[in-house]
Amino acid sequence: MIDRRALVGRHAVEVTSVLPESPLSVGNGELCYTADVTGLQTFPGLHPVDDPEGPGTLLATMASWGWHSVPGPYDLAATTRTYRTPRGPVPYVDMADITRPSPAQAWLRANPHRLDLARIGLVAAGGRALEPEDVSGARQRLDLWTGVLTGAYRLRGTPFQVVTACHPERDVLAFRIESPRLDGVAVRLAFPYGSQAWGNAADWSRPQAHSSVLRPSADGFTVARRLDGTAYEVAVTLTGGRVAQAGPHEYLITFDGTAAELVVAFHPSGPAGGKTSFGEVVAASERHWERFWSTGGAVDLSGSHDERAPELERRVVLSQYLTAIHCAGSTPPAETGLMANSWRGRFHLEMHWWHAAHFPLWGRPELLERSLGWYAAILPRARGTATAQGCPGARWPKQVGPDGRESPSPIGPFLVWQQPHPIYLAELVRRAIGTRRAVALYGDLVLETAAFMAAFAVKGPGGYGLGPPLVPAQESYADVRADAADPAFELAYWAWALETAQRWRRLLGLAPEPSWAEVAAGMAAPLVRDGVYAAMDAPPYTVRDDHPSMLYALGFVPPTRIVDPGVMRATLRDVLGDWNWESTWGWDYPAIAMTAARLGEPDLAVDALLMPVAKNTYLPNGHNRQSPGLPVYLPGNGGLLAAVALMARGWDGGPPAPGFPASWTVRHEGLHRLP
Repeated sequence: MIDRRALVGRHAVEVTSVLPESPLSVGNGELCYTADVTGLQTFPGLHPVDDPEGPGTLLATMASWGWHSVPGPYDLAATTRTYRTPRGPVPYVDMADITRPSPAQAWLRANPHRLDLARIGLVAAGGRALEPEDVSGARQRLDLWTGVLTGAYRLRGTPFQVVTACHPERDVLAFRIESPRLDGVAVRLAFPYGSQAWGNAADWSRPQAHSSVLRPSADGFTVARRLDGTAYEVAVTLTGGRVAQAGPHEYLITFDGTAAELVVAFHPSGPAGGKTSFGEVVAASERHWERFWSTGGAVDLSGSHDERAPELERRVVLSQYLTAIHCAGSTPPAETGLMANSWRGRFHLEMHWWHAAHFPLWGRPELLERSLGWYAAILPRARGTATAQGCPGARWPKQVGPDGRESPSPIGPFLVWQQPHPIYLAELVRRAIGTRRAVALYGDLVLETAAFMAAFAVKGPGGYGLGPPLVPAQESYADVRADAADPAFELAYWAWALETAQRWRRLLGLAPEPSWAEVAAGMAAPLVRDGVYAAMDAPPYTVRDDHPSMLYALGFVPPTRIVDPGVMRATLRDVLGDWNWESTWGWDYPAIAMTAARLGEPDLAVDALLMPVAKNTYLPNGHNRQSPGLPVYLPGNGGLLAAVALMARGWDGGPPAPGFPASWTVRHEGLHRLP
């Protein structure tokens, strides 16, 4: 049996200086708070998100429900264009030039956007900003076993201790600040307007555009917030402090004595409910995280002699924590989770698998189920898209907010590889929670998805194909979307998903659907050129940047009749030979590892998972960094966990630990096999 407390404990994150790219967070999947070395959000400028539209910060307070839209009259009808398809003319939401959007396109891409709910940081008494050089001797620790962030430092020579925690079931933050000179500082609570910038969740330049109303109470105060159609309340309970308004959207909390406690509760529609204390929040966090780590999956690599094993184990442990606080909410997550905005906080449904498929594989299916149910909420909109394009069922969008409305783009509305995801995700949940419950909850989701998929495929000389128009998972072909067709990955994914949906029909007590069977059995085989799979069966066939998505037709996708393992092995070696790795994304490395594992190439699987390239960087806080503009990339973390599950536990009928060389010692428990 794995000593889980020791496993988790050896990867607690400790910080002794400001790490601009790597601040620490506490959260519960619905609410997340990211702090700097002071345990609060004192120096947001030290943790930037690069964005030419207006720099953002990694020190945000975000919730799954925290969205905002600026007023705008536009709808998608203003952005549609008709394309020729094998089924006749079909309208698509489009965008001719992403650098020069029309007013309608710009508004529809930027609204709704995720909102930074509050900035909670230290200032000097009187409200003057502190300087980074005021802090010395810092030592901060994120205890993963309890989910509590503790820190000690000197502020202008005076010792301070700060504890930061998040309630596991309520959108509540708790802070305890101790110092012999607590009267020398204040906590500044400030509220921004929503930002339409790509990577910035806060606009501090428009105080007249929103309102903050202070309501004192016996043990603290409440601030009622309104931004256009967005309203929420923030209730603060104080022990040893008092509040004064310092500006239209700014409040200073000052303290008596040498210790103070603040409990900050967020609620999207009215009062936040019953109050709780700092101690109760910390105790709840400790119980929750001990239960989290004590159940579900665990992988211990400490017996391995490969010098890379400790780093892989660190990434695995921290990725479990990060995906639990960022990717386990009631909607699919943004690629930067609840830490900062990217694509304005909107989520990408083609990434949902990479964020959350690992939850059932690691024995925590309920964390995926929270967001899997969201598809039912947008089903009418997805049906409408399918109907407009001449198909039954539901066509799922790509880049969306909680309303599920597609975004104008020369790429997103033409992607199709997100279509089978609900089937794959539902199947993983079924294998974890049992058939009866799963088919009752997700049967309609599977059937609606498959109905569109079967109708979207068109019979041609080589079998059933996909597109045009189309953009493959490898988005390099956006400029030829009007002619792109039959991408290798999507062909295999279509065949596997339709066969899986047909099994769900039987589980639901329904007769097989002949058209699904015909399409699944008749999918065209991917194009082979020079002995390897091409990205798609249309010019330019393969370009060697972005995702090497042809590899994922066997690995991510279980074996199908249309993919030859020998050709795929040659394709794997071809890609590893000279791909443009700087153009890839963080989830490509676990995806390549999955392909290598399925092909019986464990050395290549480990090498891919730990490839020393920029896009495969994992920071001290565990986040997968891509670039200054995308400093957090959670599909990499989630993909890593899915790949390790495959590599350690394997798949139906496969060998044990198929993705690790015999020289590795891999101890695991609580993992589930993949299909």
